[in-house]
Amino acid sequence: MKILLTGSSGQVGRCLVEKLNNTIGTEFIALNRNELDITDSISVDKIVTSFQPNVIINAAAHTAVDRAEEEVELSYAINRDGPENLAKAAARIGATILHISTDYVFAGDKDGEYVENDETVPQSVYGKSKLAGEIAVAEACHRHIIIRTAWVFSEHGGNFVKSMLRLAESRDALSIVADQFGGPTYAGDIADALLQISAAIVKEKNVEFGIYHYSGMPHVSWYDFANTIFIEAKEQDVLKKVMAINPITTAVYPTPAKRPVNSKLNSGKINIQFGIVPSNWPLALKNLKHYMG
Repeated sequence: MKILLTGSSGQVGRCLVEKLNNTIGTEFIALNRNELDITDSISVDKIVTSFQPNVIINAAAHTAVDRAEEEVELSYAINRDGPENLAKAAARIGATILHISTDYVFAGDKDGEYVENDETVPQSVYGKSKLAGEIAVAEACHRHIIIRTAWVFSEHGGNFVKSMLRLAESRDALSIVADQFGGPTYAGDIADALLQISAAIVKEKNVEFGIYHYSGMPHVSWYDFANTIFIEAKEQDVLKKVMAINPITTAVYPTPAKRPVNSKLNSGKINIQFGIVPSNWPLALKNLKHYMG
């Protein structure tokens, strides 16, 4: 198996590199944005033609949701044009592209969990640019797997878990939004899912290309998620006290980009096709000392 990974310095990218380094029989190249600008089609074609991967995993994205409201051109360049370049290159050599997308492609006003064929009505520049990327990838390369995920966290980079632990060191109490719901998703579990799908593709199993949802269970609010983080941190002696948190509404904490109220993704399809189970996010919080710093 030969894998070309883009976005190697992001949360999912770093987890993938760690796992690929310990995967026997796999040759890979992992590139960050300084090593490969995916918006440069010539550079993309050059590396893909040279390396001839079976699978291209695109973990690169412009994920600064609020900044995207002003950085519109940059968002579309990275989230639409870059994936399209990779997909076109994959199609030229008969490779498969695995592309990561987001719950933000939905309006977030559905009752219950979102499934793959639900209507996409993004409410932010980030969501719109990611949806445009999905469409571009699907049109450019038949052999595509698009993974929509949500609420990603890990030991790497910036994310909700690390922010909560950092803020708890300097504050006595926090106010956390309690009326937005979703499935926290550990980046290491996303990496495992991507590698499991890649293996199935290379082994030429009967793979159904298209869109899949993958996120964590159980579904919770941001307030519930924060509460679990702080309880675990106290039990693991990462924090000396359980942080006091106050539930607030979205209206009390306005942001430049509109967040989906409902980010619950149904992961049934990916389980049926690949045997992949939802991310066990509570388990991923059992070693919080690695999230510090």
